[in-house]
Amino acid sequence: MHTSIDELTIDTLRFLAVDMVEKANSGHPGMPMGAAPMAYAVWSRFLRFDPDHPKWPDRDRFVLSAGHGCALLYGLLHVAGYDLPMSELEDFRQWGSRTPGHPEYGLTPGVEATTGPLGQGISNAVGMAIAEASLAARFNRPGHEIVGHHTYVICSDGDLMEGVASEAASLAGHLKLGKLIALYDDNGISIDGSTDLAFTEDTVARFAAYGWHVQRVEDGTDVEAIARAVEEARAASGAPSLIAIRTQIGYGSPNKQDTAAAHGEPLGEDEVRLTKEALGWPLEPAFHVPEEVRAHMGEAAARGAAERIAWHERFEAYRREFPELGAEFERRQRGHLPEDWDEDVPAFTAADGAMATREAGGKVVNALAARVPELVGGSADLAPSNKTVIDDSPSFSAEDRTGRNLRFGVREHAMGAIVNGLAYHGGFVPYGATFLVFSDYMRPPIRLAALSHLHVVHVFTHDSVGLGEDGPTHQPVEHLGALRLIPNSLVIRPADANETAAAWRIALTETSRPTLLALTRQKLPVLDPAEYPALAEGVARGAYVLAEAGDGSGHASPDGAAPSSAPDAVVVATGSEVSIALEARTLLAEEGVYVRVVSAPCLELFAEQDDAYRASVVSAGVPVVSVEAGATTGWKTYFGAGEAGALGLDRFGASAPGDVAMRELGFTAEGVAELVRRALSG
Repeated sequence: MHTSIDELTIDTLRFLAVDMVEKANSGHPGMPMGAAPMAYAVWSRFLRFDPDHPKWPDRDRFVLSAGHGCALLYGLLHVAGYDLPMSELEDFRQWGSRTPGHPEYGLTPGVEATTGPLGQGISNAVGMAIAEASLAARFNRPGHEIVGHHTYVICSDGDLMEGVASEAASLAGHLKLGKLIALYDDNGISIDGSTDLAFTEDTVARFAAYGWHVQRVEDGTDVEAIARAVEEARAASGAPSLIAIRTQIGYGSPNKQDTAAAHGEPLGEDEVRLTKEALGWPLEPAFHVPEEVRAHMGEAAARGAAERIAWHERFEAYRREFPELGAEFERRQRGHLPEDWDEDVPAFTAADGAMATREAGGKVVNALAARVPELVGGSADLAPSNKTVIDDSPSFSAEDRTGRNLRFGVREHAMGAIVNGLAYHGGFVPYGATFLVFSDYMRPPIRLAALSHLHVVHVFTHDSVGLGEDGPTHQPVEHLGALRLIPNSLVIRPADANETAAAWRIALTETSRPTLLALTRQKLPVLDPAEYPALAEGVARGAYVLAEAGDGSGHASPDGAAPSSAPDAVVVATGSEVSIALEARTLLAEEGVYVRVVSAPCLELFAEQDDAYRASVVSAGVPVVSVEAGATTGWKTYFGAGEAGALGLDRFGASAPGDVAMRELGFTAEGVAELVRRALSG
C-alpha cells in the first residue's frame, strides 16, 4: 500500500512510536502519528545533520518543543543513524534508557534541548536563533561564511497556549530572526478534548502580528506541500516563520484518531492491530524498520556528513586567513575561557566606600566582558537597576547583530528560556537579570537549566526587604529558600563587593550547572581583603570563618587572630546581614560574649565540602545562629540552627525606606546579639 519511500518512511516513524508506547504501556502516541510527515519533511529534505558528529558547530538545530511526542524524535534519530540502537527504543521510558519520557539534553545523542514543559522548546529555539545570528556577526567575513544554520522547531497547541511562548515569539518577531522556522502541529486536540474548549484565537494572525512570516498547510499528510512551505520560510529571511499544519492526532487509528484518547495513553493491543491493518503495516514484528527506509534516511545523513566535511574545509581556510578569530571560535565551541580571563576583575578596598553588591556586580561584569567575548546577556527591562549592561557594546537588535546586550523587555519567563537556548547552542556564557522576587516567573527554565547541566548565570538584584519602599510585592522572602531547593544549581548571596567578584568567578567556571546571584540594592561596607584574607577562597567553599571570636585572653583577638579555644557561639550570615553580624560581634564582645562570624554566601558549595572543613567552620557543641533576611526554612540542614537560632523573615515585608524596614523587622546588630544571648541562655 506504500506507493513511495516518503510514505514508507513516515509510517515507519508512526509505528515505531506506536510500538514504543505500547511496549512501555505509557506515553503519547497521537502526536507522532499525526506529525510524522512534517518531521520527515524537515529531516529528509532540509536538516543538515551528521549522526557520527552530532555536535559539529554549523549543524542545523531541531527542537521538538512538543516533547511529549518524543517517540517521534527517537524514531527519527534511530533511522537516521544516530547512536540510538533499537534496544533503546524497546526500552522507552524504562530505567537507565536513553529514551526517557521527554527528551533530555546530554542524555540522548541528537537531542538539542530538554523539552516537555510546554512552551519551553520554542522559546529555547529563539535563543538558538539569537546565538546563530550573533556568532555570524562576530565571525563571518566576506567569502568566509562559517556560521549559517537554521533552527527548526515543532510545536503544539499546548506550546502556543503557554505564555512563555508568546513572550519569546514576540521578541523573535521584533528581532527578525529569519533563520528560525516553527512548524505548528495544529491538530485541535488537547488532554481535555477539543481545543475549542479554551483556545479559539486565530493563532496564525497572532504570529503575523508579532512580525512573523506565516503560512498554512491544510493537509498535514502532504509532504510536498509541507516542503514547499519550508522552502518559502527559508526564503523569508527577514522574519521568523510559523507554518501552521493541519494534522490529525492518532492518524490512522480507526477509533482514536482525532480524539483526546490518542494523546497520552497507549492505543491498546486491538487498536494497534486495527491501525496497522488500516495503514497496510505488518502486524509482526513490532519495531519494524524496512531496510529501504534505513537506506533512504542514510542518504540524508550522508548529505549532512558531506556538508560537515565541506564546512570543515571552509573553516580551515578561514582559520588560515583569520587565525585569531579561528582560535576564538574553536575555544568558544569547546566552552573554554580565555587565558587570564579574570585578570581585570577589580579588588575593592574600604577606600572605595560602601557599595551595593549590584553596583559591584556591574563593575565585575564589565571587567569580565572585556576579556570574555562570549559573555552576553541582559535584563528583563531592568538593566539600569540590575547594573548588567556591557558598557562598550551596543544592544543586539534586528539592525545590529554584534551587540552583546540583550533587551528582553518585561518577559522574565522567556528570558530564562532564551538564555537556556543560548547555552544549548554553545559558544556563549549567557546571563539574564531581574529582581529576585521575579524569579518566580522564571522557575521553570531555571529548573530545566539545572536538569540539563547548562552553563547559565542569573543576576537577581533587590534581594531582600532592604530594597525599601516598593514594599512587600517586591520584597523577596521565600525566594532564596525556594531557589536553593532546585538540585544541581548554585545560589550565591555575597556579603560585599569582593564576595561579589568571587561569586562571578564561580559563575564563569561552573560549566555544568546554573549559578544564581542574589545582590543588594542597598549599600554595604566593603570587606577589605587585607583585613579578611580568607574571603576569596572562602567564597569558593561556600562558607568560611570571616571573623573569629576574641577578647584578648583565651579567645582570639577582635582583629581575627587564631583562637585558643572555641567561641561562645557562631553566627552564620549571608549577604547584607554579614555586616550586621560583624556589628553584633563587637557589641557582644563588650559584654564578654565572644562569637565567630561565618559568611555563608553559597550553602550548596558548603554542603559539598568535606566533613573536616565543615567542622572547622562550625565548632561542635557550640550554639549556632543564622541570620538571613528571608525564610528560615532549610537553615537547620546546613548549620544545625533551630527555630530559636534563626533570625529570618517568615512573613511578608513592609513598604518603608530600606534601612527602616530592616530595623523594624529585627535585622540589626542588637537583634543578632539578642538571638545569641537567647541561644546561650537556653
